[in-house]
Parts: sequence; structure tokens; C-alpha cells
Amino acid sequence: MRNIVAIVGRPNVGKSTLFNRLTQRRQAIVDSVSGVTRDRHYGISDWNGRDFTVIDTGGYITGSEDIFEAEIRKQVKIAVEESDCIIFVVDVETGTTDLDMDVAQILRKANKPVFIAVNKVDNAMRMDDAMEFYNLGLGEYFPISSINGSGTGDLLDAVVNCFSKEDEPESDELPKFAIVGRPNAGKSSLVNALMGKNKNIVTSIAGTTRDSIDTHYNQFGHEFTLVDTAGLRKKAKVHENLEFYSVMRTIRAIEHSDVCIVMVDATIGFDAQDLNIFHLAEKNNKGIVVLVNKWDLVENKETMTMEHYRKMILTKTAPFTDYPIIFISATTKQRIFKAVEMAVEVYNRKNTKISTSELNNSFLPITENTPPPSYKGKYVKIKYITQIPTKVPSFAFFCNLPQYVKDPYKRFIENKLRDTYNLHGIPIRIYFRKK
Repeated sequence: MRNIVAIVGRPNVGKSTLFNRLTQRRQAIVDSVSGVTRDRHYGISDWNGRDFTVIDTGGYITGSEDIFEAEIRKQVKIAVEESDCIIFVVDVETGTTDLDMDVAQILRKANKPVFIAVNKVDNAMRMDDAMEFYNLGLGEYFPISSINGSGTGDLLDAVVNCFSKEDEPESDELPKFAIVGRPNAGKSSLVNALMGKNKNIVTSIAGTTRDSIDTHYNQFGHEFTLVDTAGLRKKAKVHENLEFYSVMRTIRAIEHSDVCIVMVDATIGFDAQDLNIFHLAEKNNKGIVVLVNKWDLVENKETMTMEHYRKMILTKTAPFTDYPIIFISATTKQRIFKAVEMAVEVYNRKNTKISTSELNNSFLPITENTPPPSYKGKYVKIKYITQIPTKVPSFAFFCNLPQYVKDPYKRFIENKLRDTYNLHGIPIRIYFRKK
């Protein structure tokens, strides 16, 4: 494992801004409203040739009955336990506060290297103001500005020097499985159930998750990155800037994923919003697995209820109907590991490569036995088939009259390809070209 650095502090001192600067990506949502970050947010940084993991945490606050702030405190403590060293961010504009003292008390008990980053020191006059943070009793401080990066070099020099672990060799990037769906469908609950711990904050309030949270899964012979995303709502219902940024992070997570796990709330049904999310994954050429969550809450189950539900979903997503649908319960862990196995299978199918000789030997006879219908007395003859080197399985069919091949025949070819080469659950692209 890489060395882990946790960024902690009270709300609105600039932790996420520092996190984005260290990771050199705009991963974490930044806003002047306090309490934007809720879950632990992971990223990779490097300094002086050393790679390390950075954890962004929510603002630590005490004496509040807010359900989110109670969960954020738990997440901060978990991050401190996971880390090898800690960057404690404070705000030079407000000076030392009682909350800073509370956080300092927790960090002293952690018995780990702590580096005080006095943020917002963006001019010479504030350098003297930073001295008061000696009062925290944690030793040397580093005046920095997260926005323009001044002072972060000295801070990182000190952080890297405290590392005890050797860097692990570079490994191939892991597959990414994005969990997407409407708000409160159970996406974070699924991540927590798979990991066996409260990795992400879960409440009954829709919109709890704001950022897209990466989780490294390595169990039962499977290794990949799970991406928990914010719930997607209709555009007309997105009013706040924070939710707009959350939606953009979710769309970006879909674009950068290999497989999309579409979560559906069984108690609500597969409605227009679920269909929009499904089509978003399909248009981005991602492997798709549909999970119908909260199946344990569905009352009056009959023998065919599950099959009726399945047919209803397939009818709405037609013509793309060749993907797995699994009925699960994240809270009782019913069939959640079957869902993982299916997502891995879909990922493996997405990387299927079929040789040109095999395609022509095994699939060309199918097109000869069932050729495209004639058009205006002209017959289409397919002469040659090859797979195009793209991220999703794409096939080129060379023929004499490609303009006369209509969509029904293309769907016939697509279904035959799925059955012949086990390409279930992934989008296929078919092109007819002039020989």
C-alpha cells in the first residue's frame, strides 16, 4: 500500500481546495458553504518522486445534533486511523478556535506525525498572524495558500520525509465500476455492505452523497475500484450549485468507468429517471448491470413478481435488452456478491477480442443463411467481417450495398453476435461498409 496522508480540520478552512491542489485534479467539490464535503475522498499525489494517497475529510464539528455532522465526525476519525501522517488545516483569518483545539486533542491521541497547514496566508501581513497556532501544541506550522499553492512545497517536503513505507511498484489501472441511480436508491449502502464497514455516509435523506467516492475492492479473488456517485435527478429539480456540481461529478464518473451498476429502488419502480440514467450509461458505451435494490421491502411477493418486474424493465429499455438484472437488498446483503461477480463478467466480456479468421469462419455462414432482405430488387452480399480495435466490441461488415442494410437486420446481427460470442450486458457497435 502507498503511504496515506489525511487532511483534517474544522469546516470551511480549505481542506478540499488543498486536496484538489495536491491531486492536481478538481475531484472534490469546493464551495464557500461549510459542510460541503461529507464522505472520505481519496486521491493520488506525488512529490519528489514519492507517490502517496491523500484523504479529504468533512469538516469536524462538535455539539451538533445534525445527522450529517455526526456521521462526518465518524468519517474523520476513520481517516485519522487509516493514515500514516496528518495535515491539520487551520484558517489564519479566524485564528485559533475552540474547534481547532478539539481537533488538536484528537490528533495528539492518534500518536502520528501531524503537520499544521495554516491556510489563506496569501500576503506578508498574515505571516505574523500564523504564529498563534503554536498554541495548538503540535509543533511547527506551515503557512500556505491552497488557492495559489504558495508554501505547499515546504509542507510536502516535510510530509514526504516522514514516510516509512517504500513506494509500491506501479500496477495496471484497476477496472472502474460506477454505481449510479436516483437519490436514495441505496448506492452508498451497497458499497458499505460489500466492504463490510461504514465506508460512506448513509442516511434516509436523499442527496446524502455529493462527491463521487472511489473505493478499492479486493476480496474473493476480485479487484477493482467501486465508484459511489451522487444520485441523479431531473434537470428541472436541480436548483443548488452544490447539486449541479454533484451531477457533473456523477456524469464524469460514468464517462470514466468501465461498467455502470444501475441501482433501481424496488419500492418506486423503474421510472423515467431510471431510464434516463440507463440510456446515459448506454450512450457512453459502458457495460451495464441493473440492480433492483430493497427487494426485501416489496410486499405481497408472488411467484412471478420478480419475472414481471424483469420484463417491465426490459420493455422500457428496448431495443437494448441483453443485460443482467439482479434483485438485491443492500441492508440484508441478499445477492450482493452475485452482483459483483456479474459486474466482473460484464467487464471481461467488454474486453473480448475475436480474431478475423474466427469471425469469418463461424459468423459469415450465419449471414449467408440469413442475408439482408432485398431492397428494390437488389441483394446485399456480405463478403468479409472484422473486429475494429475500439474500447467496446465493434464490428465492420464489408458488403456490396451497405446503404440498403436497415436497422432491423442490424439488430438481428447484434443479437446473433451476443449469442455466438457471449457478449451479454455490453453495447455492441456494428458498421456496414463498402467492400
